[in-house]
Amino acid sequence: MNTNSMRQKLHNYLEVADDKKVKAIYKIMEDEIAEKGISYTEDQKSELDRRWTAYENGVEKTVTAEMSKKRIKRLLDSKIK
Repeated sequence: MNTNSMRQKLHNYLEVADDKKVKAIYKIMEDEIAEKGISYTEDQKSELDRRWTAYENGVEKTVTAEMSKKRIKRLLDSKIK
C-alpha cells in the first residue's frame, strides 16, 4: 500500500473513530503535531481560497460534519461487505 492510500485510510478512520481512540492517537502524536503545525503549499492555499470564495458566493454548497460522518460511514460499510 502506498503512502497516499495510508493517509486516506487514516483520514477516513479518524472521521468515524470514537472519541477514546482519537484521543489515544492524538496523545501518541501530540509532540510531533505541536512541532510541525500545519503548513500549506501555495497551491493548497489558492485552492482553499477558491473554495471559500465559492462558498461565500453561494456557488458551492457545504454539508454539516454530521452529514459527512454519515456519508463516510456508509462508504466504509459498503467497502467491508
